Order: sequence, then structure tokens, then C-alpha cells
Amino acid sequence: MPGRYGGQERRHGGGRPERRGGHGGPPHAGRRPEPEIRGRRDDARLAEELRRMDGASYGRYKSLTGDWSFPDFTLTVERVQSDPFAPPSRVAVRVPAEVAELPDHAWRDPVRRRATADYLVRRAHRELKGARLRIDAGGQQVIARASGRIRDGAVELRLGIELPGHGRRIDARTAERELCERLPDLVDALRWPALDTAEATAFADSVEDTVALRDLLPGLGLVAFVADGAVLPRRSGVSDSPMEGAAVPFTAPESMRVAVDLPHAGRVTGLGIPEGITLIVGGGFHGKSTLLHALERGVYDHVPGDGRELVVTRPDAVKIRAEEGRRVERTDVSAFVRNLPTGADTADFSTDNASGSTSQAANIAEALEAGARTLLVDEDTTATNLMIRDARMQRLVHGDREPLTPFVDLVRPLHRGHGVSTVLVMGGSGDYFDVADRVVMLDGYRPYDVTERAKELAAERADADFAMPAARVVDPRSVDATARGRARVKRRDMDVLTFGEDEIDVRGLTQLVDPGQVIGVGLALRLLAEDGLLDGERTLAQALDALEERLGADGAAALGRGYAGDYALPRRHEVAAALNRLRSLRVLRST
Repeated sequence: MPGRYGGQERRHGGGRPERRGGHGGPPHAGRRPEPEIRGRRDDARLAEELRRMDGASYGRYKSLTGDWSFPDFTLTVERVQSDPFAPPSRVAVRVPAEVAELPDHAWRDPVRRRATADYLVRRAHRELKGARLRIDAGGQQVIARASGRIRDGAVELRLGIELPGHGRRIDARTAERELCERLPDLVDALRWPALDTAEATAFADSVEDTVALRDLLPGLGLVAFVADGAVLPRRSGVSDSPMEGAAVPFTAPESMRVAVDLPHAGRVTGLGIPEGITLIVGGGFHGKSTLLHALERGVYDHVPGDGRELVVTRPDAVKIRAEEGRRVERTDVSAFVRNLPTGADTADFSTDNASGSTSQAANIAEALEAGARTLLVDEDTTATNLMIRDARMQRLVHGDREPLTPFVDLVRPLHRGHGVSTVLVMGGSGDYFDVADRVVMLDGYRPYDVTERAKELAAERADADFAMPAARVVDPRSVDATARGRARVKRRDMDVLTFGEDEIDVRGLTQLVDPGQVIGVGLALRLLAEDGLLDGERTLAQALDALEERLGADGAAALGRGYAGDYALPRRHEVAAALNRLRSLRVLRST
């Protein structure tokens, strides 16, 4: 039939060819694997070969591995599943720039390139509804991911496909429909002239505004910004989509309102959260944790319509929580813990089963080591005895019998001496009034500046000193899984990362927002090990610096070298946190 590809025909279907010489039929016992398909490898040949193998043993699909030239794109079959019940096969589609026809403004810089790639992947996800082809489109965040990439105007997509079969026999007709019809239709739908170009441009504009706003924060002396009109509540506990109808739009208190000018949105006003110690208070169910949760996610860009597009937090912000039972390897927690009854050296502290307080202390120390300069803390997920010790408890349990220095005594010297800011949700204790620079009260999801009233209630407090934790040098042999072959990287939901023979519990890493990032963390650990970035000389922070430099602006592609599955780019902070939870980890020394 007439085609849409430069006057060439779209060659699909046709009657089932007669089986000859065993082609397409069941293999005889002991038959060797089918030879590689040689010679012409274009769309017509692919359709022909699929018809030939209809009804054959499922393993015949493996002969499709390699490149296939279509009139407007190249299809690469990267990996073929071993049977119909195995993980899906992986394919890549490469669309030349002259076919994609993306204008310069859609990909002229790294920010718009990432945004447009994300938009194309989401459009592809909609186009493939009901198909066997699948593409990883992510959730509400715009993150560099393996499934979509733009390079010099060319579009690259990576997809999964459940190659069809009747039992363990090839269903060639369905496979031909997916590969020879749906894929060309998909490429057609993703060409710039076929898109809603206004929507695509607005998508990139929105992301560019978010990045510009985040870049403004240090110069304004802010750690975060929440725009007026933002929608913070989510639809449900299992949905990250915005609440509809009943959500109260955010409105900043006048005393903390900041105005900024953005490239596309123009003048925007909202709550500016300053450097220092900011306390978020209020009654239960009034929106305290909802605000902090939005700030956690503010390190990422969001899709238009999410409600949090202009809720931004500095990239070095890390959520801190207690994590009872985690392993700690030679971490300096001496600022928080001293004089343990066991005699353990808290400047070089290790345990296979941390308590709530020691795990939280380790989490803070490790976050600081990895470069965090903004801490986000919610009392609901902390160890109470590390957060506060009121006057009556101090009188009952004297200081020489209490090894813990509470966070309330350290949060101010952390900022004063080291430039580390803290945003803290607190609903059950007024002790932090004494140290807070700003106090914001949530009442019915509406914020009020109650700093002056809180100061009236505050008492004088003597701060402790805070010494930054010692830098650690990791033993590369404890991370390198390549002695058993390339390290296996898998995930179980968002809870467990399998790295080599080890399982890493990542449930406590709440700023991992996408399943692909869990895989991305494992790939980053593999890169740290295989490329010698953990070399026994660099500190952990220096190794993370080298990792970020290696990834550069095109991080997702560099991260997935030799990996055919879906993954998304993680932050250095989650990579470090996962490494610290690797039970095989060993530290050579501290510096």
C-alpha cells in the first residue's frame, strides 16, 4: 500500500508463507541454534523473517538481534528474552534529526533537551497504550532517563517489548504488527510537525523556569521557595498526582513573601525559606508534613499541571530520618554520640544493627560527607532522644550519664560554623523555638509567620560545638563485585536494590522518587567500582565529585553503559546513602 516514508511502501503483513526446510516449524531434537540473519536487514526483510519463523521455537527470536533499517529510523534489537515468561526484550529506536525535525529551541541547551526528551517519552507512552511495546515514562518528576534522549537533534528511544508467543512457539503475526507497524506509527507521531507544538514548547518552558528559579536561591539567601498558588496535597497516599477540587492553594505570609522574575512565567511571588533554621509547626493534619514532603521533592523538576512546578529546593537538600537496624561502617558520629557504655569509638563508629538515634546520627554525618548543606527533618520519623532533652530529663539523667548530644543543641552551630541550614517539622515540642530563625505555622494548609510570638516563648540556650565528620576512604575491594562478573543490578519495587550478591535496603531514601532511580543508583555504584573512582586514595566525597564529572550533562547515557533496561539518573546523595547501606562496605581510613 502507499507509504508515508519518502514515497516508499510500508511493507506489512501478507499471507503466512509456506514452511520449508524447517523454517518456522518446530526444531528437531538436537538442532543447533539458528544462524544469524545476514545480508539485507531492512523493514521488509524483518517482516519476511518474522513470517518465516511463525510457529517456530521461541528461541528463534534471538536471530533478530542487531540493527534493522527502516525508511525513517533504525531499530536495534538489543536483547531478546529467553522465553515468553522472562523479562521483556529490549529495543532501541534512533530517529535522525532530519526526520524528527525538532527546532533548535526544543533542544538548544541541556535543560530544554532533557525537558523535550521527557515530553517525547510521555507522548510515546500515550501512543503505545494497549501495545506490547512499553516505554518508561516516569511519574510527576522530569528526570534524565534511559528511555529517551536527544543528541544533536536526533531522537533515541529505548523500549521493552514482550515478544509474543503461543506457549513457547512464536506468534509472528503479532510480533510483525508491533515491530513493523506500531513502531513506524510511533515515529510518525513523535515528529515535531505531528506534535502539539505549543504544548511541547510550554513543557520545556516550565522546566526551564523551575531550573532558573532553583538557580536563583543562593543569591537570594534562600534554601527553598514555594510559589503562591502551588498545590501541595497529593491525590492519595499511593498517588503522587495533585489533589483535585478540595486542595487549598498555597499563599505565602506577607512577611516572608519573595518576588522573582522567571524567563517565561515572568514575575512570580511565593514563600521564601531563608538560610538558617526554619521551624514548621501547627496542629495535626494541618499540612506540616505535606509542606516538607513538597520541599523534599523540590530538588526535582515537575511536569506542568503537577501543582509543584515552582516549589523548588536547593539541590543539596537531604531528608534525614532515623533508620533503626541499618548497618554503619566507620562513620564519625562523635558530634552526636560520645562516651558509649561499650567504650566504642564514636569518631570511628561501626555497627551491624544501629539504634534509632545512632542511625539518625550516621545519616546526618553521611549526608554532610556527601555534600548536603540543607537538612530536611520531620519529627515523626526521627529518634526522639536525639532530637530533644527537656530540662526535667536533664535533671534526672545527668549529662555525664547521657552519651547523646541532642540535635537541638547542634542545629545552630551547624549553620553558624558550616553553613548547613535545617528545615524542621515539629509539632510536639517547643524546644526548637529557642534556636529557630523563622517559625512558620500551618493552619488549614495556610502558612503564617509566627516567628515573633515563638521568640517571646523561647528561652536562652547554650549551644554545643559541631565538628564536621571525618572524611572516609572506601576500600574498593569491598564494593567491586566484578570478580564474579559484571555486578548484577536489580530492584525489588522501591525497597531493595540488588548489587552483585548483596541486597541494599533503600526504603529510608525517601528522595528516590522513581523506580528507575533505584536501578540508576546501582549503575552508579557499578561505575564507581569498575572505573576506579573508588581507588583507595580518594575520599568518598572526592569519588562522588569524580562520578558527577564523568556523568556530565549527558549523565543518563553514560551511567547505563552496557545495561539494556530502564533506569533514571539519581543524585549523588542517594548514591552515597546506598553505598553506606551496602553491608559489604569497608572503610580503609578516615582523614
